[in-house]
Amino acid sequence: MTDIDLGLGVLDHQLLDCDGRRCGNVDDLELEGVGGSEPRVVAILSGPPAWKGRGRLGRLASWLARGRLVRVPWDEVTEVAAGVVLRSTATELRLGRGDDRLRAWIEKLPGSSR
Repeated sequence: MTDIDLGLGVLDHQLLDCDGRRCGNVDDLELEGVGGSEPRVVAILSGPPAWKGRGRLGRLASWLARGRLVRVPWDEVTEVAAGVVLRSTATELRLGRGDDRLRAWIEKLPGSSR
């Protein structure tokens, strides 16, 4: 097992599904055994409700965005590099729905096809 600095190596990194599709960010992590000798990550939390733990601005952003929280079991992670690569598709994990809603608008912006 490889040690990872969760703050620098995982939090706020892009989630990529098995097809390489960007499907969200690592907004928070669910940990188990924090008080014990071997804490471990059990899930990635993605979506606006996960922002509530980031102070006043995070609570405000969470309230304004009004999305849903998606819990991705850590077992779905195949690689942690520049992004966090997942074993399944975004659709199977219920990720990327915000990206899907915004895609039509973003594609209309000049230079978005580059």
